[in-house]
Amino acid sequence: MRSQLMVAATSLAILPSVLCQTFTTCDPTKKTCPDDPGLNAGSLDAAFTQGSGANSSFSAAAYTTLTYGDNGAEFTITKQGQAPTIQSNFYIFFGMISVTMRAAPGTGIFSSVVLQSDDLDEIDWEWLGGNPATVETNYFGKGNTTVYDRAIYYPVSDPQDNFHTYAIDWTADRIQWIIDGTVVRTLQYGDANEGKNYPQTPMILKMGNWAGGGEGQPEGTIEWAGGKTDFSKAPFTMYVKNVQITNYNPASSYSFTDTSGSWKSIKVNTDASSGGNSSNMTMSSSTSSPSTTASVAPLDQNTGAAVALTSTGESYSVNTASVSALNSGTAMVATTQVPAATASGSATRSATQATQTGSSEAGRLGIGALALLLTVALGFWVL
Repeated sequence: MRSQLMVAATSLAILPSVLCQTFTTCDPTKKTCPDDPGLNAGSLDAAFTQGSGANSSFSAAAYTTLTYGDNGAEFTITKQGQAPTIQSNFYIFFGMISVTMRAAPGTGIFSSVVLQSDDLDEIDWEWLGGNPATVETNYFGKGNTTVYDRAIYYPVSDPQDNFHTYAIDWTADRIQWIIDGTVVRTLQYGDANEGKNYPQTPMILKMGNWAGGGEGQPEGTIEWAGGKTDFSKAPFTMYVKNVQITNYNPASSYSFTDTSGSWKSIKVNTDASSGGNSSNMTMSSSTSSPSTTASVAPLDQNTGAAVALTSTGESYSVNTASVSALNSGTAMVATTQVPAATASGSATRSATQATQTGSSEAGRLGIGALALLLTVALGFWVL
């Protein structure tokens, strides 16, 4: 039994051509904004295999059509300009989201699962359709795109053919990216530019796919996407079976009490009125932990070569030199594979959690930049 849902003009009344970009209707670090509606329950489980009823907690972008079947919600691109996208009708303030899904195939096609706040804090999972063996992890703080060295790619078994569960466990102290119960990356608060770039304000969940290789996209975006999209090979479909969300600070709404963008400034309102019972945030941590952790090495990012090739203006942009290496096959894939979805979470292993720090990434970029400048200087001296 299959059903369809089409929402033609919802609260996400934006054109498909900009669905792939980060935006905010009101930035609370710049002016006073309305409170964010919260998830008042501690958790939510949306089983998209049960049909459109699971979509009641989400809004669809304009012109988005979702089809439902045994594989859950189908986000399908059949032609130029389509970007099926949904987002939650509520915010969470620290928590864990788990999405069981299959990424869409196709050169230039991106599948994405994103947490994003009003002041442009962001935590990402992204899949490039032309690279069917990896997944990208990324984050941004306050929309800071001065550097694009935060994206790290990890190997995953056939993400376009197999369902995997991708999770983000987000607290005031650290963020973990988790695949099928295995932690592949950890970001500590202090490692994100001493907390300045650490995502820390209430966020909504966005899911969807879009054509970064479509006509009219900037050349840098097309390169990042791996090339132009051939729509004669459509449809390109991303499947989402299930979404589980745990809100570590349930509330009817969240208020920004100042323009600092700090988690300490967030007021948790526990009734329907922001003027009612409320409290300023106290640090909350996860009450559960992943079933396993493993040392899963990221792909070589080649960040030193990216100094003059940074793509700007896109929400999920990373430096294009890194992606060029990935698209050309010159980036090395780690031999350690994330366990398949069917693997037992109770398997015993000697493992070390893979922790990526912003300082080490920035260090690699700095060394590469210095080497590039020395090379240019030497060339002029020889001439």
